[in-house]
Amino acid sequence: MLRILVLEDETYSREALTKILREISEEITVDAAADLASARLLLGRTVSFDLFLLDVNLNPNNASDSSGMEFAKEIRCLRQYEFTPLVMVTSVAGMEMEAYRGLHCYQYVMKPYVRKEIEDLVRKLLFHKQAVEHPSIIVKKSGINYKISCDEILCCKVVQRGVRLYLKGEQLDVPYVSIRQLLEKLPVEQFFQCHRMYVVNRDAVKYYDLVNQMIQVEGCPEQIDIGVTFKSEVKRRMNG
Repeated sequence: MLRILVLEDETYSREALTKILREISEEITVDAAADLASARLLLGRTVSFDLFLLDVNLNPNNASDSSGMEFAKEIRCLRQYEFTPLVMVTSVAGMEMEAYRGLHCYQYVMKPYVRKEIEDLVRKLLFHKQAVEHPSIIVKKSGINYKISCDEILCCKVVQRGVRLYLKGEQLDVPYVSIRQLLEKLPVEQFFQCHRMYVVNRDAVKYYDLVNQMIQVEGCPEQIDIGVTFKSEVKRRMNG
């Protein structure tokens, strides 16, 4: 699901843009605001936005108005939106570099906007979000590439000439891959090393004991050791 906040004062442009966005995918939800007050109310709700499409000029009687840019600055001041894509929409040229440098703007769209340009932009972001929400890795065995969802990986163990992946329901030995190389492929917020021989999926940890230096992973047939040098990292990751 991709949730988009649109800030556009012109009724026709706002309705047209909202229509285009909703027709791209059923997984897109659009919240539209005609002014700063409405946009701020939307921003203060408990929902989280994945993309902002903001008109720069919200006052047609003032060509130098840049209220949309000011709202973009307010968004960037919120920790949860420090890196959320911002797209500025305007008919006024000359603000592009300020948007890119000052606001880390994802893209700058000139009015009148082209439907395909908006569609391509949002589809790219939707694809990226889905990839982040459902990360996977590619491993090779016997010349065949296997795509494995990271959620399916319970833990990993160093074995002779490679690593063993304990998956939900099966095991897979992957030759000629080190534990370090595997870690580089896995989402850092989800997986961590607890021993020179083991990497575990935090979401699959059933129980851990720092005194006896062991971890029990749901669905894993063996007890996993915690190395002395990894104890502080295990504590941090499990309590963080």
